[in-house]
Amino acid sequence: MNLLSFLLPVLGYLSGSLPFSIWVTRYAKNVDVREAGSGHATTTNTIRQAGFGWGALVLILDIAKGFLPTYLAMRVGRQDLLPYIVPLTAAGAVIGHCWTLFAQFRGGMGLATFGGALLAVDGFAFVIGLGLLLVLTLLIRHSARASVFTGIFIAPWFWLWNLRGVEFWIALACGLIIAFRFLMDWNRKYRELWLDREQKT
Repeated sequence: MNLLSFLLPVLGYLSGSLPFSIWVTRYAKNVDVREAGSGHATTTNTIRQAGFGWGALVLILDIAKGFLPTYLAMRVGRQDLLPYIVPLTAAGAVIGHCWTLFAQFRGGMGLATFGGALLAVDGFAFVIGLGLLLVLTLLIRHSARASVFTGIFIAPWFWLWNLRGVEFWIALACGLIIAFRFLMDWNRKYRELWLDREQKT
């Protein structure tokens, strides 16, 4: 493995570590997004504390920090190493988002960054993966549990759709990270399905 190929997953982690939701809410409202709601640095928590406009900005930025390093790995990595380097780079970005180097390793949940990595490789894979998440969320009516199951089943789901290239390995690597990350919210109670808010007791 050459030096550039080694550095691409590191770049993915550093890109994923950029805590946009923390920075945006601090700029917009002078608060730490992790101190309320789910306690995570996510788009939904940004919406809750700073509004939909700022939340939309965070969503775009979180997608971009998965898209850009994965796209770069696809373009500049050694061709014989792409099946390894691209998934490792995507996984690095998701890990960085969840356990950010720049915010005491307390980040988000990784879904948007995972989606960005898929978009960099195959737009159809992104749509199929998003569809699986939405269907499971509607059926289970618990977004954390739906995300765990999405992480577990997305790679086999891609295989059934004949998506068996680099996107499959991204789904396998990132899906397992997502499943592990969302286990921490397995028992959370929800009042609103889409905005991930806790029930009042």
